[in-house]
Amino acid sequence: MSPLDVQRLREATPGCRSGLVHFNTAGAALPSQATLDTIIEQLQREACDGPMEASEHGAILVEKARRAAGQLLNAPTASIAFAGSGSTAWSLAFQALGRWQPGDRILVGRHEWGGNLASMELAVQAGARIEVIPCDETGAVCPVALEAMIDASVKLIDLTWLPANGGLINPAQAIGEVARRHGIPYFIDAGQAVGQVPVDVQALHCDVLKSAGRKHLRGPRGTALLYVRPDFLARLNPAQRDVFSAPWSAQGFGLRNDARRFETSETSYALFAGLGNALQELNQLGIERVWDRVRQTSERIRETLRQTPGISLHDLGTSQSGLIAFNLAGWDAFELKRRLELKRINIGANDVAYTPLDMQARGLASIARISVSPLNTDQDIERLMAALRELRD
Repeated sequence: MSPLDVQRLREATPGCRSGLVHFNTAGAALPSQATLDTIIEQLQREACDGPMEASEHGAILVEKARRAAGQLLNAPTASIAFAGSGSTAWSLAFQALGRWQPGDRILVGRHEWGGNLASMELAVQAGARIEVIPCDETGAVCPVALEAMIDASVKLIDLTWLPANGGLINPAQAIGEVARRHGIPYFIDAGQAVGQVPVDVQALHCDVLKSAGRKHLRGPRGTALLYVRPDFLARLNPAQRDVFSAPWSAQGFGLRNDARRFETSETSYALFAGLGNALQELNQLGIERVWDRVRQTSERIRETLRQTPGISLHDLGTSQSGLIAFNLAGWDAFELKRRLELKRINIGANDVAYTPLDMQARGLASIARISVSPLNTDQDIERLMAALRELRD
């Protein structure tokens, strides 16, 4: 496997030409110039030809994006839907499961995304219970412990694969094997996974998987993708419908027989055209090469941080992603983020709300996040570390 041409990628990315050091890919990545051009071209077409008149061309671009997403996930094109955000995509699928009953159980990992937990409150109000699957000694969700929790009352298993507050990689495939063996619906939040690590929905045994476009896919904000396993689609009855998701026929309005039943007639063709370009770029690069680059870069950063006095690391697991959770002694994570921005260095910061179960379990009020992309260089690492040492001293 040949390495990525990082210099060429950086030259094709406006943010890298501006002197910016960007370690906030887990929040939103820097897009390529070609992705920006694709968005602008569709907007110009709408401005010059009329927004409705330009929709035919826009729809062609959206379908190209759908095919590219299917290729990336090893999924049928018809199993891919688009949404405005990852949380929206997940919530639409969750609400479509139907009515919850008292005594129903939802099993989640300790690292569950806060937005998903907020959506689950609808089920809790109906009498369902959210229960946390125990972790193993490394801090990862334990498939053996999950197996012991299974009975007829379990109606959903939900896993945040790569958490937002650290580098842990949960055993998504092993969890999926338990779910499939017992015939329990299995949702995966892959917001930090898609575009960073190889994702094969067939191997994961998931029924639903969602991801944002703005993170490791390097697409625009306001885009997300939703995968629904074709054999599971009939079990989902979306509450939100319009003439696109449920077209009119002589028999009345009927839901589409593919994942587009979760879409609406009103959408930004420009944004999803941009997402399509970003997906095509990633497919051309090869996700294995991207993941190899991210893993190597993040390992160098972790090792450097371990050797730096005043820095504490907060990553769990034995296999870790390109997201590095840390704190600098004497600094609030959000204030540290702001001070680094003044030096043209971007990192992230999270408080309890985003991963409340795990943050509370570990007694963490906030963490700073370094999240790596294939664009980052040794020079980026040197600038970041020099800034951290300066602020520490």
